[in-house]
Parts: sequence; C-alpha cells; structure tokens
Amino acid sequence: MTPAAADALAELAALEDPKARAVNERHGDAHGVNLSKLRAVAKHVGMNTDLARELWATDDVAGQLLALLIAKPRELSTDEIDGMVRSTRSSKAHDWLVNYIAKKSPLAEELRRGWIDDAEADARAAGWSLTTVRVMKTPDGIDLDGLLDRIERELADAPSREQWAMNETLANIGIRHPSLRDRAVAIGERLQVLADYPTSPGCTSPFAPLWIAEMVRRQS
Repeated sequence: MTPAAADALAELAALEDPKARAVNERHGDAHGVNLSKLRAVAKHVGMNTDLARELWATDDVAGQLLALLIAKPRELSTDEIDGMVRSTRSSKAHDWLVNYIAKKSPLAEELRRGWIDDAEADARAAGWSLTTVRVMKTPDGIDLDGLLDRIERELADAPSREQWAMNETLANIGIRHPSLRDRAVAIGERLQVLADYPTSPGCTSPFAPLWIAEMVRRQS
C-alpha cells in the first residue's frame, strides 16, 4: 500500500464513530464515518484516480466511498467500473458508484447495455438507473414500449435494489412521455409496488402513479 493510501485510511479511521457505524450498518453500510467529514477528506485529498483504485481494492467501505469521490470517471475503463459494481458490499457505495462514476462516464451507454440484462441483480439495478437517464435526457433510439413490457413482467418480483431502480424508470417514462403516461400509471396501479412506502409530509411518494401525478402537476 502506498503512503498516500495508508494516510487516507488512517484519517478515515480517526473519524470512526461507533454510534454512526451502528446506524449505517442497519442500512447496509459497514462504516462509521460521517459523510460530511468524508467529503471534507476528499476535498483536501483531491482528484486522484490511481489513489482511488488503491482505496477501492482495500475493501474498506469508508475507503471505497472516498475512492468514488476522488476518481475521475473518464479515467476508469468499462472493465474497472463493471468490476466495482460487482465487488461493492455497501448500499451507499453502490449508489455513489452509479451516480458519481457510471452516469458521468463516457462509457455510460456501453455499461447500461451490458448491465440491464446481467445475471446479477445489483448490476441490473445499475443498468436500470442508467436507463432512467436515457429516458429523461436522450430517449431517441430507446424502445420505451419495450421497457414498459419488461417492467410489467418483472417489477413485482425484482430484488429490492433492482425494483427501486426499475420503478424509477417506470415513473420517469410516465412523467417525461405523455403518450405513454396512461400505460405507465396503469402498470403502477396494477402492480402496487411501493404503494405502502412510508413518505414524510411534503415529500413525493415513490409509488409510480402518485409520483407521476405530482411531477406532472408541478410541470403544468
């Protein structure tokens, strides 16, 4: 391990809070570092993809989160990003990997196509997250009706992370594409996925029919 990696891990270890770890572990994240403090570490470390690779290889969750903040997406290959999505054991690291690396990578479409039909549910979840970006920003060339067909078949029984990402695609098809809105709402109503999800006052429900209705209302 290089001195830079050892120093970064030591700094993270010094920030470890047992109470924070207990809370994080209940949500699938085996670390006890406050995320604001972790971001402060990333800021003074600076962008460094080689260091990020080394931190990721340690399998230390806080180290991997730091890695995702300091890696430059364009400097990571398809195989590297694919390997990262398969090796993470942290819910937060999975989310950050998708949002901070995969979505910003020039290889995003290649990754999306490879992941969405993958045998591993976490890879498929990442593929659906990238598909939502296509639905929202660059829908030309993507088969929206075909996506709805697949969502209708698979959403109810999908593993939780994949289900959440797939539901996001469903909602955004309904929000962004008026000609398919009624069908998207009907699928959500029939499947009832996330219909009972607890939602705080003032927040939008992730239940697709309610989500679609609220976002369309805001646009009008």
